[in-house]
Amino acid sequence: MTPVMWRYGRPALVLLLAGLAVGVPLWLVAVTSAKPQAESIEPNLDLPDRWQPGANYEDAVSQGEMLRGFVNSLLVVVPSVLLVLLLGAGAAWVFARRRSRLVSAAYALCISGLLLPPAVITIVMELRQLGLANTRPGMIAVYTGMYLSTSIFFMTGFIRAIPMELEEAARMDGASQARIFARIVLPLVRPVIATATIMVMLYAWSDVFYAFFVLGGGDRATLPLNLYQVASAQLYLNNWHLVFAYVVVMSLPMVAVFLVGQRKIVSGITSGAVK
Repeated sequence: MTPVMWRYGRPALVLLLAGLAVGVPLWLVAVTSAKPQAESIEPNLDLPDRWQPGANYEDAVSQGEMLRGFVNSLLVVVPSVLLVLLLGAGAAWVFARRRSRLVSAAYALCISGLLLPPAVITIVMELRQLGLANTRPGMIAVYTGMYLSTSIFFMTGFIRAIPMELEEAARMDGASQARIFARIVLPLVRPVIATATIMVMLYAWSDVFYAFFVLGGGDRATLPLNLYQVASAQLYLNNWHLVFAYVVVMSLPMVAVFLVGQRKIVSGITSGAVK
């Protein structure tokens, strides 16, 4: 293979492999969610002989109690994301502007969560001791602790690139630390805030493992945990068309968040370049 062919063929090969890795599962989910029950017993990539997406999605929403799961997910994910962003931005500002051994040690401790996996048994035992087991505040605390390290890591590096002269000029004008943080730091870190929001929401919205141990199901079950419950109760036994319809509907909010966040990232980078 000539260098020219390899130069243009390598990106094409990467795009092809990525398209297969992502496109095939998406196609399987989409076409199966539109098939009748008889055709979906053994999921495959074939187009349905008879399309019935409307009935499948309606049954998935009503039988799977998706509205309750959607509300539960919002009540857990939204506060978790807000806490991760607010606490992460505040801690990252301190880590980016202070220089001492104690601050460096605290920063290393905070980002250690990127490498150390959470201990599920320890988390559940601590929540029981605090009376937060099987509660939404307990689930919010777990998500906040799990993803705070990621937020601090990304925001610290971004804030270090912000010129100190902007903050010093605001201090000379009499601005308080809180005002500097709210009016200068937070607007400038909007691109990384959008990135952190997308990452945290994607992880927390689709989580079933930690939700299973912390919430335990019941009326507080989030969307993924609710799907696990109805599938375990054999409500969706051999009804793959309902399972995949549930998955499609559950994924739509995250698709919308990604599209909105992507636009904000691009606009934030562009405005920063203009400034």
